Amino acid sequence: ELFAMFFNSVTNGGKTTLAEKLKNMLPNCDIISQDDFFKPECEVETDERGFKLYDVLDALYMDEMVTSIRNWMKSPGSSGVVTEEPKSTCDNLKNVYILIVEGFLLYNYEPLNELWNRRYFLTLPYEECKRRRSTRVYQPADTPGYFDGHVWPMYLKYKNELEENASMQVDYLDGTKSQEELLSYVYSDIIQELNKLRE
Repeated sequence: ELFAMFFNSVTNGGKTTLAEKLKNMLPNCDIISQDDFFKPECEVETDERGFKLYDVLDALYMDEMVTSIRNWMKSPGSSGVVTEEPKSTCDNLKNVYILIVEGFLLYNYEPLNELWNRRYFLTLPYEECKRRRSTRVYQPADTPGYFDGHVWPMYLKYKNELEENASMQVDYLDGTKSQEELLSYVYSDIIQELNKLRE
């Protein structure tokens, strides 16, 4: 039995940390990260202000990402992942294979829409997002004004598109909450969903 959950978030929203912690708590769990599918810098478009347009789907090999997800779904046990059964998990989840897909532009890409069981979106207010972004080192480095000129506007555009799409079922999470609180909520939610699937 396969169970796929998607984590989307604003930059520095905490999705990768959350995904890694969940992987350690869930049986037979793998992670596919959208960051692994960025095109090389020379293939990423530059706008008239000199900003590299990384926060758009064209900056990613999305077809390769979909292929990776589909390949995992064809043979989830062959990934070499062996997770010890977490003690708190019910015995009836032993034969479930779980995939966490984490990224920042997952829900506006049509081919991914049929592949999920649960979708989560971690949000952050502007000031906190900018503060966290400033503490990270990127390759290539953010140019002056990049966050305000490209990163944040693209996030707002993307989030608005998502909110306008009535058919899109997304669980919005407050990224300012503690990792423990977020982890506890998502873990409980997943276990509940998995149990529903088995009924």
